[in-house]
Amino acid sequence: MHLRTRWLQRPLFSTPDRLSAKLAFFTPYSSKVTQRLQLLDGECDDFLPWLERKAGIEISSALFIGKSTNGRSLFASKFIEYGDCMLKVPFNVQISPDHLFPEVKSFLSDEVGNVAKLAIVLLIEQKKGQVSEWGPYISRLPLPQEMQSTIFWSEDELEMIQKSSVYEETLNQKALIEKEYLASKQVLDHFPEHFGDITLMDFMHAYALVASRAWGSMKGVSMIPFADFLNHDGASEAVVLSDEHKHISEVIADRNYLPGEEVLIRYGKFSNATLLLDFGFTIPYNIYDQVQVKVNIPPHDFLRRMKLDLLRKHLMPAVKDVNSINPSWDTFTLKEVRSARGKGKGIPQALRAFARVLCSTSPEELSDLAMEAKLNDGRLGRRPLKSMKREIEAHQILLSEISKSIEEYSGCIKSINSPSVYQKFGLRTQMARNLLDGELRVLRSSSDWLKHYCSVLSAQTTRSGITN
Repeated sequence: MHLRTRWLQRPLFSTPDRLSAKLAFFTPYSSKVTQRLQLLDGECDDFLPWLERKAGIEISSALFIGKSTNGRSLFASKFIEYGDCMLKVPFNVQISPDHLFPEVKSFLSDEVGNVAKLAIVLLIEQKKGQVSEWGPYISRLPLPQEMQSTIFWSEDELEMIQKSSVYEETLNQKALIEKEYLASKQVLDHFPEHFGDITLMDFMHAYALVASRAWGSMKGVSMIPFADFLNHDGASEAVVLSDEHKHISEVIADRNYLPGEEVLIRYGKFSNATLLLDFGFTIPYNIYDQVQVKVNIPPHDFLRRMKLDLLRKHLMPAVKDVNSINPSWDTFTLKEVRSARGKGKGIPQALRAFARVLCSTSPEELSDLAMEAKLNDGRLGRRPLKSMKREIEAHQILLSEISKSIEEYSGCIKSINSPSVYQKFGLRTQMARNLLDGELRVLRSSSDWLKHYCSVLSAQTTRSGITN
């Protein structure tokens, strides 16, 4: 089985020269805004002063560390206006693979990626304990029992999400981590004074900390203390910006905040599948949800070889979902179709093209598709088939496959939607439900559009008297 790293680090964006013009509306006062003293995280009172001493500059006068329903988070300590810089973390207090001891780094093979290298840095600092220069930060990172990524789920818990691609991706990711652990352990064992006896679970914990908290950077990946206390809101326009000239990472407010309000940023335009596997949480309604579907050419199809050759020649695009471990030319990512009467945006053109090839019943029809692709910059099956009957058949194939998935997802949700399951697995049951609900919603939106599309074509066929 071929494995590759699939953790998608949160991107660092370059700092723009100026903010684009935008109206900043005042956020109305809410009775839900809690007083600062009630929100303060007493365990972190000394964290920001420590980090500012280490950095040699002020990092934030606008934020404080507190506790929310999402766990540790950052809150506004004063009124913040749209466009204000809420925090600045210089590069010299960010942790990257560059902090790895040269004598250790030189022994690591190319099989050990940047995430694993930074995980090894964390393991070294954890081993140092209170004498670590990063101790105040390392000691406030989540413990293994607080990690919710599916790589920490039991087999019974994973069974809840077996219909989702996250199930297989979790297994692949665990195998990848074990592979990097074994490649690293050969080196770590040579430096017992730095590491002691590192277990697979120790390594997996450190690996997941990096995967869920680090940002992609010029150094591969970097952990940014204080900034990584910010929680995610997919609707937020605030992101972590990188200024390579000033050597700082900063966050600019995308709206006004009242004192005591939780400040949120967007990690990325991530589906619940990505959020659950990479970060260990889901949100109830995620506008970026998507689902993978696989469509096969039946083994008994006498045109199977011609169809496969045609598809491969024109490079049917591999799945581009950020969750994919092993992209496949017959696997496609559906996104939510906003309107059943629209153009079907959300259903990949490549999937519809695949269906048009799949429903072809003669070499002549396949030759026509190949000629059309040649005249259309190599794009295969991007136009409706000339035969309206065949066009309907192509989309009914997709509708049939999606309908099967809808039935399977519905049954899976029903099986976990019981008090006994929630009592057994707790929070992870709700995460599984959010994941499956979102993917089911996407499937249903695709189904509604396909039904409408076929219905319109059928009506046109009836009116025109076409009987192809």
